[in-house]
Amino acid sequence: MSDQNNACGCSGNPQFDGLDLAYKRILWAVIVINAAMFLIEMSAGKLAGSQALQADALDFLGDAFTYGLSLAVIGMSLKVRSTAALIKGVSLLLMGLWVFGSTAYQFFVLGVPKAEIMGAIGVLALAANVASVLLLMRYKDGDANVRSVWLCSRNDAIGNVAVMVASIAVWLTTTAWPDLIVAIIMAGLFLRSAQLILVQAWQEFHSGENLNALDNHGHDHAH
Repeated sequence: MSDQNNACGCSGNPQFDGLDLAYKRILWAVIVINAAMFLIEMSAGKLAGSQALQADALDFLGDAFTYGLSLAVIGMSLKVRSTAALIKGVSLLLMGLWVFGSTAYQFFVLGVPKAEIMGAIGVLALAANVASVLLLMRYKDGDANVRSVWLCSRNDAIGNVAVMVASIAVWLTTTAWPDLIVAIIMAGLFLRSAQLILVQAWQEFHSGENLNALDNHGHDHAH
C-alpha cells in the first residue's frame, strides 16, 4: 500500500468487499440518515446564518452521495469502482470551493450567526454520525470501498464536535470569527480529501485499463 492510500484511510484487510446483504441494508440506513441531516442542517444553517453548519450540511450530502455510489459499485470491476471514486473526488472538490466562496461572502457581509441554533443542530448532527459509526463499526476493516465509508462517518463525527466548539466560541465572543474559521477548516478538508481520492482513483483507473488490455491480449492469443 502506498502512503497516499494510507493517508485517505484506504488501507485495511481486503477480505470483505461489501458483498453482504446485511451490509447493504446498513448502507441504505446510513444513506437515509445522511440525506435527512443534510436537509435539517442546511435549513438550520440558513436560519442561523452559520457557514460552519452549511459546510457540515454539505458534508452530509456528500456522504449520502458517496455511500450511494459505494453501494451501486459493490462487486463491479476495478475500472467501474475507480470511475465512481473519480466522481466522488470531483464532487468533494466542488463542495470545498463552494464553502470557500460562501465563507468569503459571509466574511464581507459580516453577520454574526445564532449560536443557540448552531449548538442545538450540532448535537443532533453528532448523534446522527455516531449512529452511523456504530452501524458501520463491524465493517470498518475491508477493501478500500468499504473502509472509506466507515472513515467518512468517523471523520464527520469529529467535524460535528468542531461545529459545536465554534457555536460556544461564537456565543462567548459574539463575533462570526469562530464560525468562519471552522467553515474554512472544513473547506480545506474537502479539498484535501478530493485530492487524495482523485489521485488514488486515477491510479486505480489506469490499473483497471491495464487489466482489461491484458485480458484482451490473452483472448487474442487464445484465438
